[in-house]
Amino acid sequence: MAEEREMLLVQSKVREVIKAKGGEQGVRTSEDFLTGLNDVVHAAIDKAIERAKKNGRATLRDYDL
Repeated sequence: MAEEREMLLVQSKVREVIKAKGGEQGVRTSEDFLTGLNDVVHAAIDKAIERAKKNGRATLRDYDL
C-alpha cells in the first residue's frame, strides 16, 4: 500500500475547477484522482527542493518545477 501523504489541496476548489472545465459532459472527480494529484504535488515539491539544494539555494523558484 502506498504511503499516505498530507493532503495539500483544497479538494472543493479542485472539484469546482474540474466541474467548470468539464463542460456539458459533467466531468466529476473521484477520491483516488485527488489522492493521485496530491501525490504529483508532493513529488513536484520534492524535486524542486532537490534542484534548489543542488544549485546552492535555500529558496524555491518557479523554474525549480
